[in-house]
Amino acid sequence: MFSIDRLRALAAVAAHGTIARAARTLHMTPSAVSQQLAKLEREAGHPLLQPHGRSVRLTHAGRVLAAHADLLIAQLAAAQADLADLGNDVLGPLRIGGVGSAVRTLLPDALAALTVEHPRLTPTVVDGEAIHLLPRLVHGELDLLFVESWTTRPLAVPEGITLRTVISEEVYIALAADHPLADRAVIDLTSHAGLAALTGTAWACCPPGTEAYEALVQTLRAHGIEPEIRYLLADHLTQLALVSRGLTACLTPAMSRHPTPPGVRFLPARPALRRDIRAAWTTRAQSPPVRACLSAVAAVVSGTLEDGDSNDGNDSSG
Repeated sequence: MFSIDRLRALAAVAAHGTIARAARTLHMTPSAVSQQLAKLEREAGHPLLQPHGRSVRLTHAGRVLAAHADLLIAQLAAAQADLADLGNDVLGPLRIGGVGSAVRTLLPDALAALTVEHPRLTPTVVDGEAIHLLPRLVHGELDLLFVESWTTRPLAVPEGITLRTVISEEVYIALAADHPLADRAVIDLTSHAGLAALTGTAWACCPPGTEAYEALVQTLRAHGIEPEIRYLLADHLTQLALVSRGLTACLTPAMSRHPTPPGVRFLPARPALRRDIRAAWTTRAQSPPVRACLSAVAAVVSGTLEDGDSNDGNDSSG
């Protein structure tokens, strides 16, 4: 019979590509992982790995067994979660990462409620963008993320990650009050007049590689505008401070409009722009603390929705 620890080592190599990365994920030494895999090969009666440059790759037999290992590990995790739920005891660390606007808007009330209901829970939070946070989730350094996905830049996640939309909100074009388009009810990106008035506008945005940056670039390019991005600022409120002085324009999701400095107008776009905040976690590692946090955030969202924001609660696995 195969050892679950050896199957876990094979699944980790399959997921992370090298024995060294698998060892870090499993909190083992590379030599210990290699020993586990050698024993598993003897048990299986087939070679499971073959050299590939300075690394290794799975043989056909290795891929077959790794697929079964994933199913077994997921089932074992589900069994452990069910047993943990029997005691209704949510405790221990909960390592959260999130994009700044979601951390600021959703987490304070959710974490306050969680720590009252589950005093033995120890949450920690780091803010950042999906490009930096997703690898930390995959490598087991974080338990739960709140990341953004734009209509013009849908978020892509690695296999084995589950996504749930927490909130969906409209995105506005923020302009200075004296901008030529500021007195309009809507900015029609399909009209020549609207595009002409935006041509030459300087933009502020999050740094390159982030979902927000790519969404801005793809939105404007889709309508024939090459954006001139002068200000690379991770914080939406800092972007709005520059907008208020007539220096730039920016795309602002609904939850990032407050507090708004004077002299800023928010105009909806046609076609409408939207951003989802999505929770992300490793599918086979959904723990009671993760589930408790998701419930707490859902309670916050249901009590604070406005301006047409909605929570669809859908899960999808990458």
